Amino acid sequence: MRYQELSSPQIAGLDRNRAVVIIPIAALEQHGPHMPTGTDNILCTAVAEAIEKKNREEMLLLPTLWQGASAHHLRFGATVSAELETYIATLCETAASLLEDGFQRILFLNGHGGNIDPMRVAIRELQPEYSNALLVAGCYWSIAEDLINEHLEGDHKFVGHACEFETSLMLHVRPELVDREKVSNAGELIPDSIDGFFVSRDMMQRTHEGFTGRPDLATKEKGDALFSGIVEKLTNLIKTLQAQPLGITYDEFKDLT
Repeated sequence: MRYQELSSPQIAGLDRNRAVVIIPIAALEQHGPHMPTGTDNILCTAVAEAIEKKNREEMLLLPTLWQGASAHHLRFGATVSAELETYIATLCETAASLLEDGFQRILFLNGHGGNIDPMRVAIRELQPEYSNALLVAGCYWSIAEDLINEHLEGDHKFVGHACEFETSLMLHVRPELVDREKVSNAGELIPDSIDGFFVSRDMMQRTHEGFTGRPDLATKEKGDALFSGIVEKLTNLIKTLQAQPLGITYDEFKDLT
């Protein structure tokens, strides 16, 4: 079910204890010379809509929040970003609107690395007030480490930025938006940690042209396999979230151990 396509009486009639509400979150930012600025929004939306088709009776899909926490891309231009405090507040208020309406199972489905810390802070802020709700947040690729290791050929066996993974997915979802003449090897990625300690560096400090990894190794075939595998895994996740108990004490959850 898609929230924006339902009337208020239809939404009022939904089972709030059972429905898993999906809030896709993404970004609008530069993706190097070969990928569109809307990459995160396009890919996250495509994944979310694909799992909605498979879980129409179990989930309620909101429109994708296209603006993200992208300050680390601003120096490259072609980027629209929200301040961290604004973004966290937006996530909290969006989810709170649904929680106040009685929905109990909320999933932020993320498509942008810069949103990871803010979305975790957001559900941490929400949890004390809505402790009986199931509040979940994660990237759509977090569930697919095995697929990533199987299909990516480059040394970066992880999701970077306009990388082999994202470029392959875009070749599956919207191939006409990939400028194949400008696809190249990104070269070395400057690390964001020293001896396990996080170092805050923006994309102009970490990359040569604002992208990472080996998009030159991306193929539509990899994108097809990654997309279908991720959708299957997320479809199963929705069913798992629907079956999770709701409660406020240890005794209500101890059967999960």
